[in-house]
Amino acid sequence: MAQQQPKPADPRLKIYRETPAKINDLIHTKLDVRFDYKKAYMYGKEWVTLKPHFYPTDTLRLDAKGMDIKTIAVVKNGKNTPLKFTYDSLSIAIKLDKVYRNNENYTIYIDYTAKPNELKAKGSAAITDAKGLYFINPEGKEKDKPTQIWTQGETEASSAWFPTIDKPSQKTTEEISITVPAKYVTLSNGRLSAQKANADGTRTDTWKQELPHSPYLFMMAVGDFKIYKDKWKNKEVNYYLEPKYAPYAKEIFGFTPEAIQFYSTKLGVDYPWVKYSQIVVRDYVSGAMENTSATLHGEYVQSTPRELIDAYYSQGRSTIVHELFHQWFGDYVTAESWSNLTVNESFADFSETMWAEYKYGKDEGGAHIYDDLQNYLSNPDAKTKDLVRFHYKDKEEVFDVVTYQKGGCILYMLRNYLGEDAFYKGLGIYLKTNAFKNGEAHQLRLALEEASGRDLNWFFNQWYFGAGHPVLDISYKWDEATKTQTVYVNQTQDGDPFILPIAVDVYAGGKKERHKVWLRNKADTLTFAVASKPNLVNVDGDKILAAKKTDKKTLEEFAFQYANAPLYRDRLEAIEAAAPAQGDKNAQKIILAALKDKYYGLRIEAIQAVNMTNDEVRNAAQPVLQSIARSDENTLARAAAISVLGKLKASGQLNLFKEALKNQSYAVQGAALNAIGQIDPAEALKLAKGFEADNKGALTQALIGIYSTSGSDAEWPFVYGKYSELGPQAQFNALQKFADLVGRVQKPEYAQQGINEIKELGVRFKQYVGDYVKGMLNSIKTKREALKDDASAKVADDAIKAIDAK
Repeated sequence: MAQQQPKPADPRLKIYRETPAKINDLIHTKLDVRFDYKKAYMYGKEWVTLKPHFYPTDTLRLDAKGMDIKTIAVVKNGKNTPLKFTYDSLSIAIKLDKVYRNNENYTIYIDYTAKPNELKAKGSAAITDAKGLYFINPEGKEKDKPTQIWTQGETEASSAWFPTIDKPSQKTTEEISITVPAKYVTLSNGRLSAQKANADGTRTDTWKQELPHSPYLFMMAVGDFKIYKDKWKNKEVNYYLEPKYAPYAKEIFGFTPEAIQFYSTKLGVDYPWVKYSQIVVRDYVSGAMENTSATLHGEYVQSTPRELIDAYYSQGRSTIVHELFHQWFGDYVTAESWSNLTVNESFADFSETMWAEYKYGKDEGGAHIYDDLQNYLSNPDAKTKDLVRFHYKDKEEVFDVVTYQKGGCILYMLRNYLGEDAFYKGLGIYLKTNAFKNGEAHQLRLALEEASGRDLNWFFNQWYFGAGHPVLDISYKWDEATKTQTVYVNQTQDGDPFILPIAVDVYAGGKKERHKVWLRNKADTLTFAVASKPNLVNVDGDKILAAKKTDKKTLEEFAFQYANAPLYRDRLEAIEAAAPAQGDKNAQKIILAALKDKYYGLRIEAIQAVNMTNDEVRNAAQPVLQSIARSDENTLARAAAISVLGKLKASGQLNLFKEALKNQSYAVQGAALNAIGQIDPAEALKLAKGFEADNKGALTQALIGIYSTSGSDAEWPFVYGKYSELGPQAQFNALQKFADLVGRVQKPEYAQQGINEIKELGVRFKQYVGDYVKGMLNSIKTKREALKDDASAKVADDAIKAIDAK
């Protein structure tokens, strides 16, 4: 067999991504903008004030992507003197009127037109989905979609709507006057300083951001929004929502002032900006964005009270606090370069765990950080990437599971090592020292060292400037003769060992004794003198390590761990060890105990793990599951129990399921409808009709499933309409049942609607699900041929080819 040649490394990975040199510094940016909705143009006038950073200069380069540049002039004594410039569609090189020194400010006037929809990527500029400025339904032609304008600056897309030095290392104050049809609301950074009604039916709003921030954090939004006014201390806290969601503003965002107070207290730095607004827009290109004093959210955070019943600490709520924390870590002190993005995003990620612990309890925090760890560990490429990354192909790649989830786990470890008080004191020092400036990992280290008095070079070298994680193999030996407990910890990852300060808890004789130890070697042997054989040795007793581990405990030891060790991860490890071994009495003990765990997330883990094919387990679990299904305080646990009971297909449970249909939770209703469908499909089909008017989330998925299994052409318009509205993950989850219905509807036009919807999913996400989607389309093709519907079979064949061609 011929030897496979190694894939050549991408040459871009060899480029050192230095912080761009500062030749000129931004000082103040004043903008006057208006819009052409039909053309999707923005007409802008800009007055940008700068000064040389250190060395004298007679040149200025500004980033300006895809614009028409009409005039560039220097402003002196109120007069504009035109300047010579060259423009290559990405940046403007301007010849100044003289040599300026770093004690001299100068102001440049620019008259320009931004054309975001005509923006094309050129050369190495990765701006295909970075238009900066977005016109949503600008002419109002799309039914049920509002007309909006909004911006998205990160990473370097603000320069698609105003010329600037588009680097995070720059900071500038800002004033923006926005002229819009008078019926619309505007939002931007800072305070609304003036509103002026114009004779032509427009209104000009002027916003002033009087504290400096980076250009990528500039924002504006325009549209029909209702404003709910809240406050924190004497500062405005406002929520901008579409009118139909405005009644639920308090339910969606109402905890924001409490979160501002919590973070202000923890950090020792009060919320620094003049106001805090949050706005929800349509068709947003990411999850959310922490624009200074004005966070922009995608529409998924908009929820009705019924949806919020099932939310708990959902993505929406965790995103709200994530973006809020950026107002300190990201906006107040900003990463000096994208290589140092960790000082923005790792902190925002970690803040989600901080809020979970504070608001929902230690178990919720433990679950959140554990999910972070699993997200990182499940990505095989992540272990090759440093947290502070000076080599990358494209800056967008730094926004990944290393910067976010692994970075959050590293801060979780660091807080544990330093202790709560020293850790947060250090964060306060970092923020105060670098206020309204830029920061990087070294400054974070110095601040934490100042607070704690401890050297942290070893920690930062391995976790910030190195890659990977420990892979631990842990085994145990008890020597009865010498009353010695030995623990063997082997680090099996490639490369050098990690230095790991951890706690080892030894449970024996009804007591727990804690030992603080340092692991420093590829193979460490720990010995403990104990009066009697321990019931449990719990390595990493605080469950803080960002590590993958194989822990060779017995099921008896895991049962003791579940009952006695206090943390979320202690109990989860026991449930995971027990799940595949439910023939064992200790495993059964763990699973049955976990069905009644105090934390709903672990109850759900146990519900989903319980082996109902084992008579002994089923007989013990069934009454507990019925109790959970009827009355658990957590709707997601109730839904999970109903789903498990439904798979038993026992007609005796029908009344329980029908009762659950009266619950206000969409999750409970969806699970109940599916469970009825397992026992009596015809009854489920009949009952489903009653939920067509009001359904979201799990209930919508259940309706699609019931109709796809038992319905016909009569149900197609509903199924197709709902399926096409689902997000990509939900569409994938419902794909098999949807494809079944597409295969058997009588009308060819219905089949072809469904085929095209499935094709879009396969084309958009070919890398992840392309082959699976093609398999579904092949199955549909076969079924359409059997129905003598050759036209639809050809559409399915063309769809497969379209996925292959992408």
